[in-house]
Amino acid sequence: MMAGSTLRKVKSRSWKKQRHFRLLEDGLTIWYKSRWAGKGHSTFSVMDVEAVREGHQSEVMLSIAEEFPAELCFTLVFHGRQGNLDLVADSPEEAQAWIQGVRKLIHKAQTMDEQERQDQWVRDWFQKADKNKDGKMNFKEVKKLLKMMNVEMNEDNALHLFTMADKCESGSLEIEQFVHFYQMLTQRDEVWKVFQDFSGDGERLTLEELETFLRLEQGEGDQSSQHAQQLIQRYEPSESAVKESSMSLEGFQMYLCSQEGSIFNPALLELHQDMNQPLSHYFISSSHNTYLLEDQLRGLSSLEAYIQALKRGCRCVEVDCWDGSDGEPIVYHGHTLTSKILFRDIISTLKEYAFKVSDFPVIVSLENHCGVEQQTVMARHLRHILGEMLLTAPLDGQIPLMLPSPQELRGKILLKAKKLGGLETHLDETLTDEVSDEDEMANGDAESPSAEDLPAETTNKKSKLSRELSDLVVYCKSVHFHGFEHARSQAKCYEMSSFSESKAKKLAKDAGSEFVRCNARQLCRTYPSGLRTDSSNYNPQDMWNVGCQIVALNFQTAGLEMDLNDGRFRQNGCCGYVLKPDFMRDADSRFSPDRPEDRPGYKPARLSIQVISAQQLPKVNQKEGSIVDPLVRVEIYGVPQDQTREETSHINNNGFNPVWNETLNFVVHSPELALVRFVVEDHDKTSRNDFIGQFTLPFTCIQPGYRHIHLLSKDGTAIPPSSVFVNVSVSELT
Repeated sequence: MMAGSTLRKVKSRSWKKQRHFRLLEDGLTIWYKSRWAGKGHSTFSVMDVEAVREGHQSEVMLSIAEEFPAELCFTLVFHGRQGNLDLVADSPEEAQAWIQGVRKLIHKAQTMDEQERQDQWVRDWFQKADKNKDGKMNFKEVKKLLKMMNVEMNEDNALHLFTMADKCESGSLEIEQFVHFYQMLTQRDEVWKVFQDFSGDGERLTLEELETFLRLEQGEGDQSSQHAQQLIQRYEPSESAVKESSMSLEGFQMYLCSQEGSIFNPALLELHQDMNQPLSHYFISSSHNTYLLEDQLRGLSSLEAYIQALKRGCRCVEVDCWDGSDGEPIVYHGHTLTSKILFRDIISTLKEYAFKVSDFPVIVSLENHCGVEQQTVMARHLRHILGEMLLTAPLDGQIPLMLPSPQELRGKILLKAKKLGGLETHLDETLTDEVSDEDEMANGDAESPSAEDLPAETTNKKSKLSRELSDLVVYCKSVHFHGFEHARSQAKCYEMSSFSESKAKKLAKDAGSEFVRCNARQLCRTYPSGLRTDSSNYNPQDMWNVGCQIVALNFQTAGLEMDLNDGRFRQNGCCGYVLKPDFMRDADSRFSPDRPEDRPGYKPARLSIQVISAQQLPKVNQKEGSIVDPLVRVEIYGVPQDQTREETSHINNNGFNPVWNETLNFVVHSPELALVRFVVEDHDKTSRNDFIGQFTLPFTCIQPGYRHIHLLSKDGTAIPPSSVFVNVSVSELT
């Protein structure tokens, strides 16, 4: 890989161009260029690569399968929403060298500890700035590099540290010396002060002193003594300190920057919730128009969009089916210019990817616009391709009084669609195969801006339904919503309704507590307005506040709403299911999001966040000499009374180690529902602030004490080593 290879980069059946690829000396950067493109080249980091797929495992590779055999082909899949890189080698041996090589490098990148990651980040910057590639940098070059790294610092101070690092007095630093220079530069006074508060001699924390810190500051109580010993073993770099059961400042900083020192309680990242309750008792990560990679009018429909959603833990995907010209049903956004894909290809993709991230059930929300013939083709594809994965009958052969649990449905794919009759009716030949289109249309589920406004007589048409397809619908029968009274007295647990965002918001406003009770018994799905042609999203919190389980969002669109969705589902092993609070699982619940104080067991909380400092924030503006002016905002999302935000002042010209020491205070009335979002922005006097990074988590997953918040990009991917250092305290409001 370091010697380099000429590989074909493939974008489509007609776009295939040769590029020279090689691995740079840092062992983590891949460089490539066209032989004819003069000086122009591109690079990407192995840390950005999530996986390597062999053979024809992408749409582009499938389209050229006849031209290039599978053993020459491989695909690099990137984190976040970045597109794949499809490559073809000249020989199977060359393909394998790259496939195995990149996989090893990914593994190496994933298993680095915080210190190694930090050192690698510094080395990457050194490589970028070392223009003449002589492996050395003089002071002028180092100053320029610091600017690139978002560091504005006192020149005398920088020169003093440079001279200390230049052990050979050569007037330049080699890479190891530069790493040492950077470590001196990043010594953190604010961490040193905390260390000093607990260290008797100012040099080390004894086992007892570390225990005291964990108990008093980190809220660890009885476990602090055992945990202190583990932390020394895990993070202390000095062997003599480990022998003495003590911790140096360096070990202390490594612990605070680790996963255990994160604001997100690591125990709650694991699968830990009761998964044996009915499906209606969970929030379920759900995608809208899953086939789209872009907008709703002319965007690309793609199998990759399903793979990306499933990789993010999505457990409910949507499929819009229309009659294809050759007897094969197609999927696209009807009556628009979005591209088309085959229904059977989507089902094959589901079979392969449905349970890679989570083995809890996947619901396929079918929007069916096909005639009976192609509906029958769809039913056959579902049965034939999915086989045992497809749920085709009630689990125990009994008519359910309540929905089965995610645990009972592990590894199963469920179909949500219209159904002839119910589970009770054994269909005889005399029963009509027509269902009322009113089922979904009148709830505004026709996906068009005017669907909700259609007069009743136009919506109550009949459409024919294939028996074979109807028989595959078990626990998710789509029905029209006839009001809460009807749902309470007549509805079956396996019947579910869909609501456009405006209809759901109106119901939440007019009858919040009834909506909560209805959602304790039955599933309900909400989806973005048909007017959102740009694939923008609504705020999912409004829907979660009334217990809606399937809150469908455009997964392809980054921003606040997907940050909230990622934050909600980051807990519980990212399995796509999160247990609703107990007061939303009771069919007689008195909880109303507008009056949280009226419910039994109401316990508001006080949240206090001291924003201490930030570290190595990325540059927003790539112009030379521009440095960010960061501020930190804390936003609370929850019941209406909890929606609030507070922010720090901004710090001029320091994205490297800005210090605030400002405290933001909040009262949270429904902590069980609330999400906390930390946002860092570049302050701008004349225009909107630029986004730098964010991190969102459930209030109930917060670890108190001195914590680091590891920032994510707009895309939801990590941007190491950027972080915010805070001191968090949570208490009951008395």
